Amino acid sequence: MSGRVFPWCAVVLSSFLSVAQAQGERRDLADEGVHFAWADVVRVDPIYTYERVSRPERECYDAEVTRRDDRRGNNTGATVLGAIIGGALGNQVGKGDGRKAATIAGAVAGGAIGNSVGRRDDDTYVSSERRCREVDGGYEERRINGYDVEYRYRGETYMSRLNYDPGERIRVRVSVTPAD
Repeated sequence: MSGRVFPWCAVVLSSFLSVAQAQGERRDLADEGVHFAWADVVRVDPIYTYERVSRPERECYDAEVTRRDDRRGNNTGATVLGAIIGGALGNQVGKGDGRKAATIAGAVAGGAIGNSVGRRDDDTYVSSERRCREVDGGYEERRINGYDVEYRYRGETYMSRLNYDPGERIRVRVSVTPAD
């Protein structure tokens, strides 16, 4: 049972010491001629700063691109067809052993012509392609950095810069000392 009472006693004792210490501080302030009061707030002006906020954005656009038709890239069919036609024509021209030479020459010439026709660069076209890039889409942001506060205490007007908006009233510390 004593284990349960002890924490409770510690809480009461620490509370008592806190109150006694606070009263001692108030006496010290009173001995120095210091007390606290309330003043009426006359005007509050926010103080603004401007800060650059960076926010990357994606910007896309359409670009014209020249392309080559890759279906025509394989010239084997055109070369073989040209060689067959050239060989057939060469076979018609020659006689005897010359016929074999004319057939071979026609096949070679026809293959070269077929290959050349297969490689034409007329197979290009223009198309549109979507391209994107990252750009800085930053902006200036206005932020409140503090407040200039005008307040009145006992008929006198005072100014202070605070980091918060005090509302309609502000707590002030009044210090009285003898004038020499």
